[in-house]
Amino acid sequence: MRPMLVIAASLLVATPAWADDAALNAFRDEARAASADFGKRLGGELKKAMGAGGPEAAIGVCKDVAPAISSDLSRQKGWKVSRVSLKARDPLLGLPDAWEQKVLMDFDKRVAAGEKAETLEFAEVVSEPQGKSLRYLKAIPTQELCLTCHGPADAMPEGLRKKLSADYPHDKATGYGVGQVRGAFTFKKPL
Repeated sequence: MRPMLVIAASLLVATPAWADDAALNAFRDEARAASADFGKRLGGELKKAMGAGGPEAAIGVCKDVAPAISSDLSRQKGWKVSRVSLKARDPLLGLPDAWEQKVLMDFDKRVAAGEKAETLEFAEVVSEPQGKSLRYLKAIPTQELCLTCHGPADAMPEGLRKKLSADYPHDKATGYGVGQVRGAFTFKKPL
């Protein structure tokens, strides 16, 4: 039996035929709280770095601190925790898998149709070759502060462009506008 899709407000949740909704809802709630924690920790570090050393200092936060937060949450939860984007800054850490790509493309369509990026999340049980997993994606909305490093490349100061180019030679994470989906926090829990 195929999963049935249920749309509630701006939350799209796949209800698996194999399990009760309580297990998926519990995972989604825990992943939602973890994504809020991730965002709060990362945002706090970015603001401190911007205040202390400007945008060039903030690049180090995304490059070094964000992966450390991902690792910390992964160890705490026993899940795979990361950030992904259709336009990844670091292809070694930020490229989405097929499931994440599909959800991110759906998020982009929903924002284009008028939904707010900050409300978008998706959870479902996914069958993969290595087994079933609970999956969750929470959109990362582009805020005004994000545009400093993720806005139009031609609007960035020369020093910032050079630093980004040096640290991220394959950078695709520019050209965003406020309110767009810049990426997502992603969580995967094996069953």
